[in-house]
Amino acid sequence: MRQTDKVPGVPLKRLKRTKIIATVGPSTNSYEAIYGLIKAGANGIRLNFSHGTNEERTRQIKWIRKASTEYGKPVAIIQDLQGPKVRLGDFDGIINVFKGQGLSFGYQADYAKTGHIPTQYDLSQKVKRGEHINLYDGKIKTVVSSVRQGIVYVEAKNDGILIKRKGMNLPDTDFAGDIITPKDKADLVYGSAQDIDYVALSFVQSAEDIDKLRVLLRSMNSTVKVIAKIETKAAVENIEEIIEASDVVMIARGDLAVETAAESVPIVQRQIIGLGLRYATPTIVATQMLASMSDSPEATGAEVSDVATAVIVGADCVMLSDETASGKYPLEAAKTMKKIILYTEAHMPLKVSFLGNDEVHTCQTSISKAVIGLAEDVKAKAIVVETKSGATALQLASRRTTIPLIVVASEKRVAQQLAVTYGARSYLQPVSHNAAVKVTDWLKSNKLLHKGDIVVTASGQYPGVVGTTDTIKVRVLE
Repeated sequence: MRQTDKVPGVPLKRLKRTKIIATVGPSTNSYEAIYGLIKAGANGIRLNFSHGTNEERTRQIKWIRKASTEYGKPVAIIQDLQGPKVRLGDFDGIINVFKGQGLSFGYQADYAKTGHIPTQYDLSQKVKRGEHINLYDGKIKTVVSSVRQGIVYVEAKNDGILIKRKGMNLPDTDFAGDIITPKDKADLVYGSAQDIDYVALSFVQSAEDIDKLRVLLRSMNSTVKVIAKIETKAAVENIEEIIEASDVVMIARGDLAVETAAESVPIVQRQIIGLGLRYATPTIVATQMLASMSDSPEATGAEVSDVATAVIVGADCVMLSDETASGKYPLEAAKTMKKIILYTEAHMPLKVSFLGNDEVHTCQTSISKAVIGLAEDVKAKAIVVETKSGATALQLASRRTTIPLIVVASEKRVAQQLAVTYGARSYLQPVSHNAAVKVTDWLKSNKLLHKGDIVVTASGQYPGVVGTTDTIKVRVLE
């Protein structure tokens, strides 16, 4: 066994299955804070590349890996790209807006001299007449009346105020694959030289965006996996193709609620989780899950219900953003989320199924189905699966069994990436014909498994070769 493979502090059956991702920021910018988050239940750490410097992030990555080793569990590091910075620029004071008023926007305009409100992105290259632009997190709705000589003219549909650097949402605008900015590319170059497991792509609109990112990553010899952030109207319309093209999907509910009808977000969330289960693509529910804990040590009842619902309907991960990045109670937020997950999983009132989600039939899905069925029939204490790429583990996890899933990985990167997969607990072990047996024996010697326990193992005739899982065994421990 390797250094990061310590004995879990609780029995396998009581490990949480739904994973937690925590965001590092000013409130958690120290080794002690990051170790505290991992100890409190975080399985993935998100680095938000909209803020901070590479120098800070290099320190944070070292802290995460050190804490992961010290605490003894794999942790996934997520590089969250900023994407197109569609925000207002700088201007003095507050701009009062009235219903019916005409406003104009210019890229990096001088508001005091021209009267055009500055933006940090050249909207004139993308927007068209009749499209909607929502300002300040949707507080002000506008419609584009014309685009002339680099200036976008709109009509306000309600009263409100504008403050510098606030966000702009363009639900009708097609960015035509132009979502990976020069800053993102520079951040990808930096990330390719760091120990990062996932890249999260902002403002995805189609599978083509994912494909373009993969081309870039290949050119940098990067082995990271891709998270598609669903936060645009176009992404919802193209959701199935995006899920097929991605390694993980994040439901970024903040921008999604502004870009689409807010009341549609709970339905979209369930649709995405259902498709994630169908395609064995892990899903992350993000944004405002425990928002009140940014300022309060206690979560509201509605927030507790929100987290529990994500667990019940089958999300792989729930995510903390501002709560751990800039909130006053980052560790309390992580501990609260873990407590909700454990209680919900121990008292699951139902098993969710999604209408119309016909199973994708492949050799791999059939093997996974057989493994789960056999394990449940013989009342196995654990399923132990050997994996090179993680694909078999993802298929098994997508079936949402309550039987502990022990993943024997020969690659450190794969073990870290699987840290945010439902129910999976990864252990590093060199490629061999008895890797699963060694891990099982190690768990027994450390009293996580016992004499007489039944385990089901899944492995391949050719260890270390991707896609060769073909052997299922039932073992009674002696």
